[in-house]
Amino acid sequence: MKKVIITAFATLLLFACQNEQSDATNSDALAASRRGCATQEVLEAQLKADPMMAIRMNEIEAFTSKHALTNFTGRLVNGKIEIPVVVNVLYRTTAQNISAAQIQSQIDVLNKDFNALNSDYNNVPALFSGVKANIGITFVLDQVIRKSTTKTSWGTNDAMKKTAQGGIAPTSPTTKLNIWTCNIGGGILGYAQFPGGSSATDGVVIDPRYFGLSGSANAPFNLGRTATHEVGHWMNLRHIWGDANCGSDLVADTPTHNEENYGVPAYPHYSTCSGTPVEMTMNYMDYVDDAAMYMFSTGQKNRISAIFTSGGARASFAQ
Repeated sequence: MKKVIITAFATLLLFACQNEQSDATNSDALAASRRGCATQEVLEAQLKADPMMAIRMNEIEAFTSKHALTNFTGRLVNGKIEIPVVVNVLYRTTAQNISAAQIQSQIDVLNKDFNALNSDYNNVPALFSGVKANIGITFVLDQVIRKSTTKTSWGTNDAMKKTAQGGIAPTSPTTKLNIWTCNIGGGILGYAQFPGGSSATDGVVIDPRYFGLSGSANAPFNLGRTATHEVGHWMNLRHIWGDANCGSDLVADTPTHNEENYGVPAYPHYSTCSGTPVEMTMNYMDYVDDAAMYMFSTGQKNRISAIFTSGGARASFAQ
């Protein structure tokens, strides 16, 4: 009798696992309705794997704070920076093998958003008009590398960046921004590596469904703002709520948020944190829909500028 019960249980367990895998596959096939960024989770995993990374990041924060205390103006080494971008396309389906036009549309969005040329920049409320900022960094498509794969999803363990795991190794990561497009899975739109991590895994990962102007089928994340958000992380910006209730994003001119915001929040949206400030929900580092995010702040600009100046974590991009 015990053998029959065990056999029946094993059959039931196998059936449940198959259903779970099927549900996961179906879930991954559906476009996300809420923004999911795995950058903080990836950072926590990297810190556990590499204790020295915490020291490097603390040094970067000390450097950034020093510039802020000395009224650093945000002037970049050699003037305005032009960042070459390598797009690594890992595809299993035709849809994942995104077109050259879709790739260029993402570069165009980055150039608009980081230079205050986005058409919705003037939608910034009067309350925040004094701190809205033109970051002043441009992006140029350097090359596109494509690779066919049989993997259905890649997860967030950086496998897509490793040749031994079927991925594509980064190209010149100290002088070029590498972006990988692949099916991440788990409802994750993208993630990035903060300054201070290994150059072997440096860059940004974005699901092809949310890369560039990808079509109305993938709304509300079809305006290229996932890359703007993730490149912001790559440039040392934190989530605006500081990944904690009433947390700190290490920027003085962004209001304290209770937590992430989703969708298209009505303005004004008040925080219940100290001082009950109006939240800057339209900031690129919140979790709102693409159409609802359209600004960086001056404090964020100064924080970005610090990593590119001489001695900064990404100074090699400015030389």
